[in-house]
Amino acid sequence: MTDAARDSTRRALAALFPRVVLGLIFFQAGLYKVFVQTPVGHAKQWFLPFADTFLPVWSLWAMGVTIPFAELLGGFLVLVGLYTTAGLAMLGAVLCVVTFGHLLHNPLYAFHEHVFPRLVLTVLVLALPRTWDRFSLDAWRGRSRNPAS
Repeated sequence: MTDAARDSTRRALAALFPRVVLGLIFFQAGLYKVFVQTPVGHAKQWFLPFADTFLPVWSLWAMGVTIPFAELLGGFLVLVGLYTTAGLAMLGAVLCVVTFGHLLHNPLYAFHEHVFPRLVLTVLVLALPRTWDRFSLDAWRGRSRNPAS
């Protein structure tokens, strides 16, 4: 194996590992929130406590029951590398909503425990060149559409 081939494999692995870890984090959270806790249970536990803020209760319900599905779908897409950018956008939006909510009740919320690691992985996967991510369904779909590459 040439140095160039080894470097190419290393880059592919550098793209694979953070994508899979991020996908697993959100996919597993989504699985739990959709099938164990239930979206209604999620809304009641994490969103309805914000009924004492300026946010309308309907918006708390809407976000509370939607986020588990966004985590499940976005996490799955990122995990398998299919429509990865769309999946990352979904997960980034979830992180923005979560951050906003935490800051409403606690302006000194400790981001390093929950949001920051996920945000770093999200930005990393977004920033890495797509051509590096050879071990994804996006890459496989691209090769099947353009067999000359």
